[in-house]
Amino acid sequence: MTTLVETNRSDIETDQLLQLNRLLRALVPDNRFYADRLREAEVVEGVSSFREFSERVPFTTKAELVEDQLANPPFGSNLTYPLERYSRYSQTSGTKGAPLRRLDTPEDWGWMLDNWVRILEAAGVGPEDRVYVAFSFGPFLGFWTAFEAAAKMGCLVIPGGGLSSCARLDTILEAEATVLVCTPTYAIHLGQVAREQYVESGQTPIRTLIVSGEPGGNVPGTRQHLEVCWKGARICDHHGMTEVGPVSFECPKKRGLLHIIESSYYAEVVDPETGDPVERGMVGELVLTTLGKAGAPVLRYRTGDLVKAVCVDPCECGRYEVGLIGGIIGRADDMVLIRGVNVYPSAVEDIVRRFEEVAEYQVEVYDSIPVTEIEVRAEPIPTCADPAKLQDRLQAAFKDRLNLRVPVHLAEPGSLPRFEMKAKRWVRY
Repeated sequence: MTTLVETNRSDIETDQLLQLNRLLRALVPDNRFYADRLREAEVVEGVSSFREFSERVPFTTKAELVEDQLANPPFGSNLTYPLERYSRYSQTSGTKGAPLRRLDTPEDWGWMLDNWVRILEAAGVGPEDRVYVAFSFGPFLGFWTAFEAAAKMGCLVIPGGGLSSCARLDTILEAEATVLVCTPTYAIHLGQVAREQYVESGQTPIRTLIVSGEPGGNVPGTRQHLEVCWKGARICDHHGMTEVGPVSFECPKKRGLLHIIESSYYAEVVDPETGDPVERGMVGELVLTTLGKAGAPVLRYRTGDLVKAVCVDPCECGRYEVGLIGGIIGRADDMVLIRGVNVYPSAVEDIVRRFEEVAEYQVEVYDSIPVTEIEVRAEPIPTCADPAKLQDRLQAAFKDRLNLRVPVHLAEPGSLPRFEMKAKRWVRY
């Protein structure tokens, strides 16, 4: 990973262009997926500017990568080196179609670990910390890189795979873990289990939560819920993708702002419909190019994530890297149009998580009727004093925040699914 001294935007962009041209030259002739594209775009020897890069090089989509793997099984043609060079395997969850398999060389894996070190350092994590990773350690990338990056920093790292929530809490208490790494959903669930079965979460040694894997850490209602669940702990958001690796970290000084690790990625924000660039401060789709991942790179990858990017010159934290206000606002393909109102899952999450009495929830989307409608199933915590009143308050909150009548139905305690990784709360009919 290139070490970048951030003195101004010009230094960042100069370093990015050097890395990009190095990457483009490495892909021809050995990377079959990109070689023909780059020849057709006439950028085999590199580009003179990012404007030229964006105008000449086409987008890459997940569908194209999946189709390539189906045509060239099992790993596809987006491999720059012989298979013997690759030592790591991961794949996407496959919740929307076939999973995408990803291979990494030791060098690319080390590049991702360096990116995670930046995330940990921004969260205030140091060698003296004990980091508990509540993760199944399955084939998806998840927090594998977080685990190894923390170990690289000298932290005592504790794996939480294959354990029940109660067993994980026991380990956190016994090992005196100071940092918890997991999804926002699981952090809330673990905090609830702590209150019900063990101790107040504020009495645990956890002082920092690093959450990722789904929107939540930057959703105000969810962050507020997490702060209640884990009294006294600092909540730090981050985002990444199996396709590209760890991308951003939360600003240490400006809550709710994610800095893109621009020493490793070239980021664009485009109109989801036209693909044209949008002005800074406007909502658009995040497009990423992996500058330091030569073994299986992506060029101009359409992430599907909606963001509002701003240039901070400099930020309160002293950095010059582009910031995403509010983190990941939503997914371009997850928006639901309800009676003329655009509703994103993050908006529903924000409303529901402001109610501490809600243990879990599920959203049912009905597309088969003349107009799309949604209903919410809310599961009260076992100690909820008045579930009927909670139901009324939730319905009133939806009306107030979204100007929509959203029916809320109560679910029996313990009846809704629990999630360790990405939550799948939206069910379509």
